[in-house]
Amino acid sequence: MKTSSHLGEARIIHSEEFVFEPVPGPGGTEVATPVSPALGATWVTLHIVRVAAGEAWSPEDTTLEENTAVVYEGSGRLRVGDETRDAGRASAAYAPTGRALTLFAGPEGMTAYVWRTPLAEGRTLGTDPKVFSTLWDDETQLRGFAGTGQVAPEEAPRATMNFIFWPGAGSCQLCLHCGIQQPGETFNVHLHTHSDEAFIAFEGVGQMYLVDRWIDVAAGDVLFAAPGVLHGARNPHTGPDARRFVTCGGPTPFDPALYDAAGVSSQVV
Repeated sequence: MKTSSHLGEARIIHSEEFVFEPVPGPGGTEVATPVSPALGATWVTLHIVRVAAGEAWSPEDTTLEENTAVVYEGSGRLRVGDETRDAGRASAAYAPTGRALTLFAGPEGMTAYVWRTPLAEGRTLGTDPKVFSTLWDDETQLRGFAGTGQVAPEEAPRATMNFIFWPGAGSCQLCLHCGIQQPGETFNVHLHTHSDEAFIAFEGVGQMYLVDRWIDVAAGDVLFAAPGVLHGARNPHTGPDARRFVTCGGPTPFDPALYDAAGVSSQVV
């Protein structure tokens, strides 16, 4: 069995290590929380929520925080405030401060990853934020990322990152990015000086870089890196049987450096 890699204010938590607690009530919904301020994060909390068939789940209080959610397994509906959309694997939702997030599970149940953060002082809400999307939204992308200079970029082909929820779509603090590492590709090692990083392996098998080493991961695993901690992702597998390795998540609060690298504005619209 794989074990967690703890490297100072950084760790990788493999999915078989998640500790789920039942949500009060008869429905059978349960939640694991591998990243939170109680576990060393400054800004971000990350839940893995298993919503039982026919049940619903919401964070306790969304009046002073933002939320993003990605459906990992199953299907149902996602609600943000008064808006609802059907949802399946890779569906995503962004709930701005003041709008409640609710997950409704269909007959086979739903597993979702949910990021939460309190709104920092001075943050300006978007005027008309995008609240529903999918990890495969490729309208705005970062290509050819070479890292932030602390580690020499790999000579391997460079992965593509989709910006799902970001300042240009009205997200004022949380973001959601999707890294698509095709066989042999790398999203180069980098750091965020003021942001927590929490992202997951969504699809396939690959490696995540943490502090000073590459660590094998598989779908469902979680990476947490405190501000200033080096991290990255790559798909070292090649050959006829190799498949893409997909990650998703992002720095909290969002890091303007990624949008600068993509040649787009980091101003909240």
